[in-house]
Amino acid sequence: MGKAFNARVIYGDTDSVMLTLGGASMTEAFSLGKEAAELVSAAFGAPVKMEFEKVYFPFLLMNKKRYAGLSFGSVEDKGKLDFKGIEVVRRDWCLLVRQMVEHSLNLLLRERSKERAVAYVRESVTALRSGRVDFRLLVISKALVRDGAEARRGAICRIN
Repeated sequence: MGKAFNARVIYGDTDSVMLTLGGASMTEAFSLGKEAAELVSAAFGAPVKMEFEKVYFPFLLMNKKRYAGLSFGSVEDKGKLDFKGIEVVRRDWCLLVRQMVEHSLNLLLRERSKERAVAYVRESVTALRSGRVDFRLLVISKALVRDGAEARRGAICRIN
């Protein structure tokens, strides 16, 4: 099936599997993905059913459950940026970092411009160092809970 594209698993856990298909076109990737899902479903039988979801191109896999990519639900799709487990979607980073990472990834993944991404980060760091960044973008807000019983009664200590 995927031998012509040196198909190999690059990520897998209890509910998902990701394959790399070197050199495959978008049409071929969709066809191979659907075929692989059918083969796995047939090999394992009910209740196991693998469903093909989408193709990522390009794709950045930082480590387990941390990735970003331009995802396509069909060959005709325009693609949308998809982020999992990285600063863009995590609330324990300030808004400035989340915005910078998202914009950088847009430049890298959608526009495919490493040079523009690096220039953007450099400009942002210069603006931060020179005090031209709204300090509110640097705030991290957390809620502290003493124990479960107090949380249910609404006793939450908020730090801003």
